[in-house]
Amino acid sequence: MPREVAPSLVSGDVRRHNLSLVMGLLAQKPSARSEISAATGLTRGAVTALVNQLLEAGLVRESGQSAASKGRPLTNLELWAEDVALLAVQLASDEATALLTDLAGEPVHRGSLPHHRPMGDPDAVLDVVARVVEDALAAARTRGRRVVDMTVVVLAPVGGSPPKVVGDLSLGWGEVDVLAGLRARVPALDGQLRLSTDMPLAALAELRHLGPIDDAVYLKADSNIGGALVVGGRVIEGAHGLGGALAHVPVVRDGLLCDCGQHGCLVTVAGIDALLVAEGRDPGEARESPSAALGAFVGRVEAGDASARSAWDGALPVIAATLQILASALDPRVVIVGGHWARLSASIAGEFAANRADIVAVGSPLGATVVAGPLGPDAGLRGAIEAARARQLADPLRIKFNS
Repeated sequence: MPREVAPSLVSGDVRRHNLSLVMGLLAQKPSARSEISAATGLTRGAVTALVNQLLEAGLVRESGQSAASKGRPLTNLELWAEDVALLAVQLASDEATALLTDLAGEPVHRGSLPHHRPMGDPDAVLDVVARVVEDALAAARTRGRRVVDMTVVVLAPVGGSPPKVVGDLSLGWGEVDVLAGLRARVPALDGQLRLSTDMPLAALAELRHLGPIDDAVYLKADSNIGGALVVGGRVIEGAHGLGGALAHVPVVRDGLLCDCGQHGCLVTVAGIDALLVAEGRDPGEARESPSAALGAFVGRVEAGDASARSAWDGALPVIAATLQILASALDPRVVIVGGHWARLSASIAGEFAANRADIVAVGSPLGATVVAGPLGPDAGLRGAIEAARARQLADPLRIKFNS
């Protein structure tokens, strides 16, 4: 016989769900109580009771009036929560960046510090990350806000429980407990912290900004090359959490030996070091900041520099081949090109289309469209903030008591 659930628990779950419906609607746009009722299917009385709870908790506020179809003007409600903040910290292969936002996702503070890539020395890198975090916490205090959700985003695979970086070739790391290192350095950090690899967050954020798309290949290049595979709206993480490691797809037979141990990986042809060598420049230009070096390279390609253009033309067939293999395996609706390569997405699209099957399915040509990701190098940070925002809106009254 099924176990009965306590009525109070059922009631609490229903109330939490309904509060999240109201907050989710207000996160999209300010709305009047009657509009909330119409959009959610809740009765006017239920909406009034829910809104009163949110007003009392300081999570929403009345924000002026809008015209009604008839009768008196309607009083709008909007997200408020002026005393809370969300924090995402990204550890890239050249710098640490903190993004502090309000509950609506609007930036409150942003700060970055280079760590100068001390290879194989995670303590030196975490010292820099800790300073960026401390600056963000200080900015929150100055503005009368408390951080209710913090995510550390790394450009490396994450695994285990508690989660740790399991290896980072760009920094020469093995297994590193990033969260424990930060807690030891920043005593003010309390509550739950999260550690996430950047590509799933970045891919889902790009998809949300592009529209309702459930199947995609995401390829991003900034301080390194990464990616994500999205099927049915879910990121494929794989058996070991390494799904989407597009930098290490071996697409050049008998190619150069990669740091990962394979030959002919995409990164050995299209990574910034390889591009600089093909351009006739010193790869040491990318030593301290691969992202800045790639941004400068892309700028030279855009400006028509002959050497840069030649280096890019040499890498394009390998980039396209990687995407063609994935597109044939997954049949995505779109291939999203992010990071600095978004600026060169038209050339990738042309090379990609040059060797695609001429098949018609369901009345339209079979194949993915290559598009530029709208979020650029910030996609992982924005994805972390959007995920944090969704968590808070799903249980809004928790915000009031979270410290």
